[in-house]
Amino acid sequence: MLSDTKLTLLQQLVAQSSKEEIIWTKGYLAGFLSAQNNGVQPVETPTAVAVKPLIVYGTETGNAKKIATQLLANFKKNKIQAKSTDIFQFDVTKLEKETLVLFIVSTQGEGEFPQNAVGFYEKLKASEAKLNQLNFAVLGLGDSSYPLFCNAGVLLDEVLVEKGAKRLLPLVKADVDFAPVVTQWETDLKNAFAGSNASASVVSNKAGTAVTSHKKNFKGIVSHKIVLNDRGSNKETYHIEIIPNEELVYEPGDAIGFYPKNSEQEIVEIVSFFDKNTQKEVLFDKNIRGLGKKSLELLSGLFGVSITEEKADLVDILKKYPKPETVSFEDVLTLLHPIAPRLYSISSAVNAHDGQVHITVNKNTFSIDGTLKTGLCSQFLADFPTEGEIEFYIHKNNNFKLPAEDKDIILIGPGTGIAPFRSFLAHRDAEGAEGRNWLFFGEQHFALDFYYQTEIQEWIASGLLTHFDTAFSRDQERKIYVQDRIREKATDFNEWLESGASLYICGQKNPMSTDVENTIIEVIASERNISKEEAKQVLEDLETAGKYQKDVY
Repeated sequence: MLSDTKLTLLQQLVAQSSKEEIIWTKGYLAGFLSAQNNGVQPVETPTAVAVKPLIVYGTETGNAKKIATQLLANFKKNKIQAKSTDIFQFDVTKLEKETLVLFIVSTQGEGEFPQNAVGFYEKLKASEAKLNQLNFAVLGLGDSSYPLFCNAGVLLDEVLVEKGAKRLLPLVKADVDFAPVVTQWETDLKNAFAGSNASASVVSNKAGTAVTSHKKNFKGIVSHKIVLNDRGSNKETYHIEIIPNEELVYEPGDAIGFYPKNSEQEIVEIVSFFDKNTQKEVLFDKNIRGLGKKSLELLSGLFGVSITEEKADLVDILKKYPKPETVSFEDVLTLLHPIAPRLYSISSAVNAHDGQVHITVNKNTFSIDGTLKTGLCSQFLADFPTEGEIEFYIHKNNNFKLPAEDKDIILIGPGTGIAPFRSFLAHRDAEGAEGRNWLFFGEQHFALDFYYQTEIQEWIASGLLTHFDTAFSRDQERKIYVQDRIREKATDFNEWLESGASLYICGQKNPMSTDVENTIIEVIASERNISKEEAKQVLEDLETAGKYQKDVY
């Protein structure tokens, strides 16, 4: 029917078109033929994708925002008029006026919402909103190693249905390696949008889940453990080396998950509040520290008192709120979740450290109401005996990865944030990577807290480190932090970014990563003579392109 040339052109056009564009073309051709038959000019038919979804994200470390940004960009490419907003900035009362909302929400700690989403959920739960005209879909982000996997997504999905909203798609739970799940979710959304309107594509109100990955547990011998700080330091930071019992496969940027146990002392103290025949062994694997709001509400109901704390240890609750005699140990035990694993950035490289796995752990010490406390897992690892066998798993982090070997990198890692960057640099050194490397490191004192000093000096001498800047905050009257060093090197810093360097930040989210990010925005704005809003967009574009990555906690 068609000449070879026309057929080839048609095949090329179809191959390069999206499903929505092909649907539009079909409508256009039908209109064209109809117009020819009636002797009039064809009228362009509108796109079949007429929905205007609102993307709302709740995030703690930035992954939900990253997915929302990418989804928005992909929608626009396909002529889907979408908008995106942070859940913190979205007014619950406006939800009644929306017809199609896509929620992307991560889960934190004991199955809790990220900080920026807590207020939204609580207001929605308490409201009398009638969402009968709302169609929605929820993508939950989480880690299947945790007992309450994607619980924030589950709770949000449920409350929306309670308020009368209808699921456009079943709830989807995405594990740590969320990229393929997100891709499938986007495809399913577009297929749902292809109908004449959103409500025509609504599925059953039975929530579903995506297939999650199952992590393999390993065992290994703790072969070496040293404190990296010198005497007199305010910190107690451990370098721990583990020889696995079998070959490990991990990449720079990955983390390692441990299963900490409660201490004998804590368990004995808790058991003392109950019958003397109570079996204490069952508490070794139960979460008795930092109980969240939901757990404390359940204990309030069980004890018949109003527990006012937002977060507290079980032993402190038992001391402050005497339990009724009718409450048994078993009653309390049923309210306790298993201990969630704890993650630490891997500070070694397979090709540089003979297949071992190393971690850098700061023993977290803090005071609550005058009582000195320590972090559960950091204390567990600090006390773990050398030559003892420890269980762990490898946590893949595909959102914190090195670029090609010929690309430049800027690494900002104060404190134990240096851990993954030791892995990055050791890997690049072993591979002979040609890209330039710039490291920013900060701690309290040069003489007491300079982690991996010998290795870093060797990397400087060998030329692996092109630039190295330190900020020891308490070695002078005015505190100096890594962001101050970035300001001092503003011109070079901006030039590296403009020439294509990838930027990485690792360490505490607040205030460190927030302060550093604000400084980088200031530097970009100043050096490029643009507004801070424009500079912020530059950084967001780098993040979307995978050239700005964060691992913050």
